[in-house]
Amino acid sequence: MASYDSRPDTYEHIHTVQSILGRVIADLLRRSHEHDRSKLESPEREVFDEFTPKLRASTYGSDEYKGYLQAMQAGLAHHYACNDHHPEYYDGGIKCMSLVDLIEMLCDWLAATQRHADGDIRKSIEINQKRFGYSDELKNILYHTLPLLEKPSPDGSR
Repeated sequence: MASYDSRPDTYEHIHTVQSILGRVIADLLRRSHEHDRSKLESPEREVFDEFTPKLRASTYGSDEYKGYLQAMQAGLAHHYACNDHHPEYYDGGIKCMSLVDLIEMLCDWLAATQRHADGDIRKSIEINQKRFGYSDELKNILYHTLPLLEKPSPDGSR
């Protein structure tokens, strides 16, 4: 009996994983092009025109910040309804999100902290655990993903 050569099966497996990852990559690329485009049109644009400078100067999670969110409800309700990278998009919240939704959400959170004068992504993850009710396991996954997201691009930008 000839000995078994696992290489053909391994190559087939590698190709299958590459194909599946390609679908994930394609979805991430689509998301990167469409991210938050709804903010560019009414009813969101007017709300974000008014409140983005106020939010920038506030501390995430503070009473002041929460007050701004309340005042922004008309625009935010539309924004959340149009963007599945927000837990508010889903009736079941963050527990109904996919891993790809979560990746875009974490990228969004990181970018948002960079717009705040005192932004801190790790603090935001802690605050958001209380806000959205996610587990310590998910919190740790988000923390462990940060080094990849915080790594400078080859051109030196973030």
